Amino acid sequence: MTLLPPDLDPELVDRIVNTKGGSLSVKMGIEFLELSAERSVARMPVEGNQQVIGLLHGGAHVVLGESLGSISAAIHAGPGRYAVGIEINATHSRSVTEGWVTGTCTALQLGRTLCTHEIVNTDEQGRRLSTIRITNLLRDQ
Repeated sequence: MTLLPPDLDPELVDRIVNTKGGSLSVKMGIEFLELSAERSVARMPVEGNQQVIGLLHGGAHVVLGESLGSISAAIHAGPGRYAVGIEINATHSRSVTEGWVTGTCTALQLGRTLCTHEIVNTDEQGRRLSTIRITNLLRDQ
């Protein structure tokens, strides 16, 4: 079950929850656990998202981070607005070969036109695997 703020736009909730944040998130096996503009959490299996030597692919870390950051930015943008990613970076600190990775997204700046989130991906023991930062531009529809 995904925890959502009660005042979320129903159309946004439908897009996030019913489509699981988009087809790439579905293909990666991402499960959204908590979603808000200030803090979001999701998890992703290592299995199926590995590079040829068995490590979780670095791009998979970024997909988890961008999924969380973009959804959090869209929630902050609110009805009649949307978020567009304009910058993302990642630092990989530790590898993982099995289990689940949890991404915790925290807002660094929530403005009218820009917002920035930091996502920390951890393994099942709580060890930091990667740190992703994303900045989204907020636009009117």
